Amino acid sequence: MKALSLQQRIALLAESARYDASCSSSGSARGGRLGQNLPAGCCHSWSADGRCISLLKILQSNHCLYDCAYCINRRSNDIPRASLTPAELADLTVNFYRRNYIEGLFLSSGVQRHPDYSMEQMLATVRLLRQQHGFGGYIHLKVVPGADPRLVAQAGALADRVSVNIELPSEPSLRLLAPDKDRDAILQPMRQLRDGISACQAERRKSAKAPLFAPGGQSTQLIVGASAENDWQILRLSEALYGKLALKRVYYSAFVPVQADSRLPALQQPPLLREHRLYQADWLLRFYGFSADELLDGDAPWFDLQLDPKACWALRHRDFFPVDINRADKTALLRVPGIGLRSAQRIVQARRVGPLRLDDLKGLGVVLKRARYFISLSGRCPADLDPQSARLAQRLLPHPGQSPPPQQLELFSAISGEF
Repeated sequence: MKALSLQQRIALLAESARYDASCSSSGSARGGRLGQNLPAGCCHSWSADGRCISLLKILQSNHCLYDCAYCINRRSNDIPRASLTPAELADLTVNFYRRNYIEGLFLSSGVQRHPDYSMEQMLATVRLLRQQHGFGGYIHLKVVPGADPRLVAQAGALADRVSVNIELPSEPSLRLLAPDKDRDAILQPMRQLRDGISACQAERRKSAKAPLFAPGGQSTQLIVGASAENDWQILRLSEALYGKLALKRVYYSAFVPVQADSRLPALQQPPLLREHRLYQADWLLRFYGFSADELLDGDAPWFDLQLDPKACWALRHRDFFPVDINRADKTALLRVPGIGLRSAQRIVQARRVGPLRLDDLKGLGVVLKRARYFISLSGRCPADLDPQSARLAQRLLPHPGQSPPPQQLELFSAISGEF
């Protein structure tokens, strides 16, 4: 077989990395030249302060010992294989940076020979960047489950963010679809990274000169739709990861059928809307004070694809509403569809000057077409001011304990959506 050129290897390894969602977004390649988002492997992510940054997203190697059913790089898949040496990948990153293509690197790898070998290759790349080239840009480094704890510690010391992908939400699914992987081998480095980050934060509070350890935190990825777990199970797992392992982010990746396998579901298309609902619910867990068991339960373990999770919760908890805009605390305001983090904070600040009126709310960022059915202003409900709106609200909101019929869900979709 003819050896691949450097450019061919780069293109192949960038393409192999595109299914990892845990750096937020994949690159795009459009026709034409103006605004073209190439070179291969460039993608966009977001820093801790909200800045959009461009990353080189690539694998060190797509050779892999494992035979995970859902992975395009699985051992039994007959695809071209390639690797980059640490020197090649470090030079590529620096050259892309100097051309203003990228601001950082997202580096992962297939498991070559042994987890330790793969980690050593990636660490050699990052070490060259940091120590030889003086590269101070953002680096997100994948940690290979099963690697030596000393290598995991080095990853935290060299990278801005680290991640260990869980991939599958339960141990039975892991045994079925990724038989070479071990649940404990995945969780152990996550615990080690949690402890390292916590110890670093404690030291940094004592001295700003203390060495950094994964200052961007750690994250993971869950594949949605490749296994039989419902949304409730996935969300409860995410809640546990945030609570017990102090993860910065859990990323959800809609399963993309890249090859035929009898163990995998026969999907017509990736469950992208389901992925979106999980991201919305994840936001509610992290910033809005919701718990997984509030949003879903054993009787209703799936998200409604027509309504966002916050709107569904509001419909099932009519007894919580209306929320008085001029009296409710911020926690209660955040439960209202159409009121987000910023608008809730603005309401709390603005009402210190005087009582708010309906006309004031739009200027504060409240989406009134959704919120009006769940709020009151000093005891008066805005929906009741308009007879037509009152009739609509009566049709939309069923009696407590009853599920809304499909036609009501269709109507409510007009005032639901993003929160």
